[in-house]
Amino acid sequence: MRLFDEPVSPRQLSPLTLAFVGDAVYELLVREFLACEANRPVHELNRRSTEVVRAGAQAQALKKIASLLSEEEQAVVRRGRNAHPNHSAKNASVTDYRLATGLEALFGYLYLSDRTERIRELFDQINGPTAAAP
Repeated sequence: MRLFDEPVSPRQLSPLTLAFVGDAVYELLVREFLACEANRPVHELNRRSTEVVRAGAQAQALKKIASLLSEEEQAVVRRGRNAHPNHSAKNASVTDYRLATGLEALFGYLYLSDRTERIRELFDQINGPTAAAP
């Protein structure tokens, strides 16, 4: 389902809105990855998912893919990283929280731009190949 008739420009939405969408996109990819990796008890899947989507892990994920990003993608990450949310990081350093917000903004931007292949490519670089894309 497309939300917009045209791809979204990174200037049309705030970086925190992009991060809001990207948080959900990244969480879904992690859950899909974990579910396909092994048939484990749900409490174990939830625990592992929480570990992977925490700010520190997302900061490390961004560092893994930083050299693969286009100039446009780097600009989206910078906007997300430099955004100032109205709350402070819980259980994360300010640096990790900002990097994680940059990663989430990137995934939100790519999703709203209907660039799912690029999302898969970057996610696979972070975590290994995911299940076949729909």
